[in-house]
Amino acid sequence: MFEWLKTLERDLTKKPNNPHYLGGNDQPFPQNPLFRSQPVLDEDARELIWRRVKKNGEALKVVSADLGVDVRRVAAVVRLKEVEKRWISEGKRLAKPYSKAILNMLPKTSYPASGPKPTHEPINDIHVHGYTMQQVFLPTSESRHFTRRDAAKAFHRTMLPAEERSQHPELIEMVKDVLAGGNRARSAEKFIKAAKQSEQELVRQAEENARREAARTMKINSDRFEFRIQSFDSERVGTTGRARHAVGWRYGAPLDDRKRGKVKIPTQVP
Repeated sequence: MFEWLKTLERDLTKKPNNPHYLGGNDQPFPQNPLFRSQPVLDEDARELIWRRVKKNGEALKVVSADLGVDVRRVAAVVRLKEVEKRWISEGKRLAKPYSKAILNMLPKTSYPASGPKPTHEPINDIHVHGYTMQQVFLPTSESRHFTRRDAAKAFHRTMLPAEERSQHPELIEMVKDVLAGGNRARSAEKFIKAAKQSEQELVRQAEENARREAARTMKINSDRFEFRIQSFDSERVGTTGRARHAVGWRYGAPLDDRKRGKVKIPTQVP
């Protein structure tokens, strides 16, 4: 486990050690050379992920870091495997021939029983925040140590730095500890413990939010439906009447440019 700890000093921008990532059968449709498929996890890899999470009790972030699979994909694989195994226990038929045919057409990532594991995909990509899609000119002193936190505050006062918006903050701290000369085995143990605590805290918060939501919801069962009624303050509609939590917000509201008599061309130059 954690064979990749031995190569932390290498360039992080190096291409993943996956023979299917840029090569292999990445053109599943011979008559469509413009479509190039990214690798997918084969059945053995999905079973391995499910077994490590459900049977061994490992944290999602630990499995994600060890196998090189995005933590959201790890969670999705576990959920789908749970559905699959429940259907098998209920005697439902699965579309195995269709799944096998599709997998034979696509490049796959598989994990050997021993040896180094390939990287399926980048696991620490950060979503491009809307605040960063603007040009910002911030004068600063040349002697000042300008950090990622300062850069985030330059875009917006509430924006978090990149390491705090990452899906693997515990992994970042572990890498920093190793690069600073810390013991790798001890750093790995701290990472596993921190990832487990983070996952338990997320579960606790989700359960607390569900209990809070159930406490303020009145349920009325009928023959066909379950009506869920909640109290709502009619004054919480915002200054324009289109607040995010207002009644009817999710169904949208017509734009002013579709109203009759509205001027749709600029009348002045600011």
